[in-house]
Amino acid sequence: MLNTVFSNDIRQTLEHFRRSVDQMFDNYSGYRAERATGVPAEGTEWTFSPVLETGWDDNKLHLRAVLPGVRQNDVNVNLQGNNLVITGERKAPEGLTNNAYTQLVYGKFFTSVTLPSGLETDKVSCQLQDGVLDISIPVAEAMKPRQIPIHGVGQQKTAEQQKTISA
Repeated sequence: MLNTVFSNDIRQTLEHFRRSVDQMFDNYSGYRAERATGVPAEGTEWTFSPVLETGWDDNKLHLRAVLPGVRQNDVNVNLQGNNLVITGERKAPEGLTNNAYTQLVYGKFFTSVTLPSGLETDKVSCQLQDGVLDISIPVAEAMKPRQIPIHGVGQQKTAEQQKTISA
């Protein structure tokens, strides 16, 4: 499982880098393009992809999406097959006019993460606090690392000798 998680993490890192470069050029030119991951609904204009962080331990896969200024009612988390999809909208604050200068991007956002196998996707938990969406997905018991005892050669002979003596 860890090989799958590591390779997915590399893919996700490269995908995040590609999205960041796309977003940089999209923001520079004022052009808003649909992202390559996932297919948004016809006519939907996606403004940005949120910043994602991933990490894992022996018990859970942890994902974090940074969504400053987004309220709980303005974000959705869905599972579609083995993809975790985060969509929503960051609304411009009251009083922000067309002539205002901001480096924050407002509008609809979308990101999709392909999950590795071996997770208990029916037990996903999400929490949004202070603009940070934390998502935890437990690792299936069968996929958790387990210790395998190692026996020395001398110990095996002793066990065989004991069988011969007791017979």
